[in-house]
Amino acid sequence: MQKPENQSGNIKATGIVAQPVSVTRKMAASLPGLRELAVSKGLKMHHLGAGYPHPEVTDPRKFLTHKTRYYQHLADKEGINDAEQLPEYLRESYSYTDTLGPKSVREKFSQVYGADWNVKMDPDLLVPTVGATGGISLLCSLFERSGEPLAFITDAPTYAGFLARASLGHQTKIYSVEMDAEGPLIASLRSQIEQARADGRFVPFYYTVPDGHNPAGFSFSQARRESILAVMREYGLLVVEDAPYIYINYAEEAERPESFLSMAPKQSVHLFTGSKIGFPGPRVGFLYSEAVMDISGGETASLRDLVVTEASSDILFQNPEALYGLEALLHDENMVLRASLWPVAEDKLAVYRENRQIMLDGFERELGKYPDKFTWTHPGAGFFTVFSFQDDSVVCDEGFVSDLASNYGIVVIPMYPFYPDDAKSRNPKAGLNELRLSFCFSESQGEARRNDLKESVQAFCDAVKKLSDIY
Repeated sequence: MQKPENQSGNIKATGIVAQPVSVTRKMAASLPGLRELAVSKGLKMHHLGAGYPHPEVTDPRKFLTHKTRYYQHLADKEGINDAEQLPEYLRESYSYTDTLGPKSVREKFSQVYGADWNVKMDPDLLVPTVGATGGISLLCSLFERSGEPLAFITDAPTYAGFLARASLGHQTKIYSVEMDAEGPLIASLRSQIEQARADGRFVPFYYTVPDGHNPAGFSFSQARRESILAVMREYGLLVVEDAPYIYINYAEEAERPESFLSMAPKQSVHLFTGSKIGFPGPRVGFLYSEAVMDISGGETASLRDLVVTEASSDILFQNPEALYGLEALLHDENMVLRASLWPVAEDKLAVYRENRQIMLDGFERELGKYPDKFTWTHPGAGFFTVFSFQDDSVVCDEGFVSDLASNYGIVVIPMYPFYPDDAKSRNPKAGLNELRLSFCFSESQGEARRNDLKESVQAFCDAVKKLSDIY
């Protein structure tokens, strides 16, 4: 009898290459074991790693009551008095909907969100996505479809979710740009675009998180944003603005830089997610762009039309009930459309602003006298600060963060996996002296939350001083 070619007995999947697991997924997977080890040593676990919305601002009970009242408001508007009659919102919520979802949601979102960011948004250009990550996936797959060699430009470091999705394209290479305290270095941005083109690759966009950068822990300056847009116009590229933290902003209103959406809606793609301002579970998001693309055959097409076609092949039917939930959030307690989402954001900001200050104050008090040993970013938005060791002998690899968890009970995320491969080629030590610290999440609320974070910051400061031979 002839032996089968596949001696292992496993199913063949020729051409499929295993992708690296993100550092956040690795930490989540290893946490139960590390927690058990820490507890066996009598240690309390301190959460400075997870970038999750805090449970104190994501309790759904008040929202569910509000949503129920809003749904009744919609039924009342229809003039429904017969309990047997099915309201339109309810029929749509549990039926198939098209790729763009209910029109009323897009109309109301564009009105409120557009007012907040000083742009007249066209609701027909809003494409629902599964969170902002769904928008990233759509853009990547859209440009991958041509089959030609691609280059995606991004920051060094950059969002792990973008790295994971962009790396799936076998014809795609990431070209990264170093940053300073204001954003990407403009000379490097130009150089990487030109290098990618010289390498025979099509460059469609530059991807970034300009507000509360994940993982870099700062926001781009207004001047740097204007310089980025000048480069995009010069080279005919889009800037993809991932905006999960655009409302999680700690700057005074007059000091907040403009979004790329408001500065150049025809040169940008804006990715909104409701995960931070609303609730993470429903995965509600939108992609918005007014860009027009030159396509094959000398023709043009709106980016919106191209993305809708791509979305139809990915998620043909959006979740209308989740989208109606966002519509409810856009209305106040009197069922009047909000003039702004900032009051909704303020409920979240009260917690995150306080947490941020606890962390920064703790670092300054405990470590401020050692600027030759430690530095950290002061986030203008978002959930993170990047903590850096100035001593080259401290290497923040997986072993280092595992030791912090098992020996000190401190959960952190190392920075080096957020650097694209080309950045590590330029500098093999990229990120190896850095940690991404989160101040957004804990398992406690109210005064217990404040005390737990203070304790976590103190435990971290004590640990790094000991590891740096200060004690």
